[in-house]
Amino acid sequence: MSQLTRRHFLAGSSAAITAPFWFPSTTRASALDRLTVGIVGTGSRGFNLIDEFLKEKDAQLVAVCDVDELHYRDREWGKGQSYGRKPAQQRIEKSYAAEKKTGTFKGVTVTDDFREITQRDDIDIVIVATPDHWHALCAYDALVNGKDVYCEKPVTHLFAEGQAIYREVAKRKAVFQTGSQQRSYVDFQHCADLVRSGRLGKLERIEVGLPVSYNEPQGDPTIQPPPEHLDYEMWCGPAKKLPYMRARHHRWWRGHTAFGGGVLMDWIGHHNDIAHWSMGLDHSGPTKVEAVDWEMSATPIYDTPHQYTIACEYANGVTSTISSRNTQGTKWFFEDGWLYVKRGKLEASNPEWADWKFSGRTKNGKYKNHVRNFLDCVKDRQECIAPAEAAHRSITPGHLGYVSNALGRPLNWDAENEVVVNDDEANKLLNAVNYRAPWKTLTAKS
Repeated sequence: MSQLTRRHFLAGSSAAITAPFWFPSTTRASALDRLTVGIVGTGSRGFNLIDEFLKEKDAQLVAVCDVDELHYRDREWGKGQSYGRKPAQQRIEKSYAAEKKTGTFKGVTVTDDFREITQRDDIDIVIVATPDHWHALCAYDALVNGKDVYCEKPVTHLFAEGQAIYREVAKRKAVFQTGSQQRSYVDFQHCADLVRSGRLGKLERIEVGLPVSYNEPQGDPTIQPPPEHLDYEMWCGPAKKLPYMRARHHRWWRGHTAFGGGVLMDWIGHHNDIAHWSMGLDHSGPTKVEAVDWEMSATPIYDTPHQYTIACEYANGVTSTISSRNTQGTKWFFEDGWLYVKRGKLEASNPEWADWKFSGRTKNGKYKNHVRNFLDCVKDRQECIAPAEAAHRSITPGHLGYVSNALGRPLNWDAENEVVVNDDEANKLLNAVNYRAPWKTLTAKS
């Protein structure tokens, strides 16, 4: 493999991610018995996905990428589980030890540059488990280089990035799974099916409950030099390079909009995704969105809302609130009752509604786990249960909520064309993508 390293890349003046320029784009997965997998991002969620893919005998992890060699997330050094590219390599090689003896496993390639995975012609699948501000660039480069992609939620950090990703997926007929894994849980499927079926009567409103965000420093707020094991320049990548502090790094980075959208954007791709799914809105969205009573974080370390409510109206007459003040989960209100679900809990005003048999399901059902669904779809070239556009549409009210809060007014939304109606100022804010040099801005027009 050609060795294009991060340092060589950043030294050049033409840094851009626009089209395949290293390896030819190719789709080989449908013809293979065993799929080769590379993962970008080996923090806590990355390790969860490594473990899930290691269980699947028709996939083999062959490459890992992270800009941090070794860390312990937000814990003290040496305490608890270790993360980073070295522990990831060790985890994978230990799992494949028997295969290494037989020659069916050649070892794990380790790198700090995602392009050494996305642009490798012997890799079928790329997992993106980075902080949010890297999702779009990593996923896009994988797509244009002929890969299928499993990307954590929210599918992208910025609105225009999401458009670019789902349109590129469609253009290349790629298989894309978003890590909104609640769609693969039987309880959530039961509720979405029942709501769509109309058997519970007329749907009137939905309450989507998300956690509160950070109101005080979640770690050491001392500005300090980045540790030697971390390439902080590359970690920031296209985002603004903020002074390094532990309170804004591993686990807590999403508190600042440079890197994430707060807990709001962390969780909206779960519970609001189920709300949209239940109304058949994987290709649509609300007609009106308004940020209500936002309370921003009390510490200047973060610039995302601590408490928040987003009020939505839909063309079918349903209204919803996406709020840290609602009970966490998704709750539907009908003329004659209610239905509620979150992880580990399924309740209804009529106990019969909460019984899987009511929707014709059994506990073991026909549904596979999220990773298994993705791998089967890669082989069959079918759409996954959590495709790219659905993921983008389910978090769009969050993007609009930020714009509404900034401008102090409700927004009328044309979901078909994805524009705020008669509001140039709002559309400009919504579509803003300002990457730090030398990274080329990625938008729907890229």
